[in-house]
Amino acid sequence: MKQISLLITILFSISFSSCAQDKNPVNKNHSYEIIVPELQNPWGFEFLPDGSMLINEKSGRMIHYKNGKKSIISGLPKIEVLGQGGLMDIKLHPNYKNNGWFYITYAASNDTNKGANTSIMRAKLEGNKLSNQEVLYTATPNTTAGQHFGSRIAFDANNHLYFSIGDRGERDVNPQDLSRDGGKIYRLNDDGSIPKDNPFLNNPNAKKAIFSYGHRNPQGMVIHPETGEIWSHEHGPKGGDEINIIQSGKNYGWPLVTYGINYYGTKISDKTRMPGTQQPIYYWDPSIAPSGMAFITSDIYPNWKGNLLIGSLKFQYLNRCVIKKNKVIKEERLLDKIGRVRSIRQGPNGYIYVGVENVGIVKIIPKN
Repeated sequence: MKQISLLITILFSISFSSCAQDKNPVNKNHSYEIIVPELQNPWGFEFLPDGSMLINEKSGRMIHYKNGKKSIISGLPKIEVLGQGGLMDIKLHPNYKNNGWFYITYAASNDTNKGANTSIMRAKLEGNKLSNQEVLYTATPNTTAGQHFGSRIAFDANNHLYFSIGDRGERDVNPQDLSRDGGKIYRLNDDGSIPKDNPFLNNPNAKKAIFSYGHRNPQGMVIHPETGEIWSHEHGPKGGDEINIIQSGKNYGWPLVTYGINYYGTKISDKTRMPGTQQPIYYWDPSIAPSGMAFITSDIYPNWKGNLLIGSLKFQYLNRCVIKKNKVIKEERLLDKIGRVRSIRQGPNGYIYVGVENVGIVKIIPKN
């Protein structure tokens, strides 16, 4: 009887902490409008000060969308489209209006080493061409593996630049080794230099740009609009997608601890927590395959301020998470079955825009 009671307790605990996605209600109080049609994989997009958009297609195309027309941006760096890698995130500098800098992540290759790894560059726009290109960081070594490039970009209030790189399919090698790239979130100054208070600056064997480690494949990262904390999510294996609040120098556990298992059903670790590793504030089982992330600060959507939006690649919807005291207390589906949700932005007009694979960029419209 004791064993049965313990099993019931464990099952209840799991169901409480990792809400099954098929139980989440569908919000039908909103419609949508396709703003930018016919995009294959809008991995990232940003609004320019004039209201036009820069859009990164994973295939290696950057698009300037203005007044209903698409223009292709030329002069991009060499981009290797390899598995999950290609042209990925884009982020304007917080002072873009004055300095013109924006930042992109992409899968970079070279002529002497086959394969690719994640790189971050800053550049400026002159007409429809990139100029002033500066590569700020390139992960090494290159590998022909197609998995887990990351990658998202965020800026904090001090203009520190954060970006994520997945473990590149080397889970037992990269995430826990500070001397190696992969499975990390990094922090640089906006010019690519290393901040003097980076956590591993005085570790002789560590990559000096590392801010946190023990990650699998973070494809969402934003700054909390009130606290300034860095929030990120990452793909788990089979089960165990996570939301984390990222702190300097902390270990987020992959693959020593995980709430997921291998895709073929065997255990990765028998631990879900361990001293010296950080617990996620939330996890999903089954996995939703999260991508894109945005906090809502707009008044356009009643009672949504402070909510967190996360895309689901697997179940093809936009997930609205209601947050209370850094806990997810409720979820619901938006844009249900629209397609694989890849990227999310709250626009300067307060509306929410969502990049959906093989659909385009859509705007969420409240129904009256």
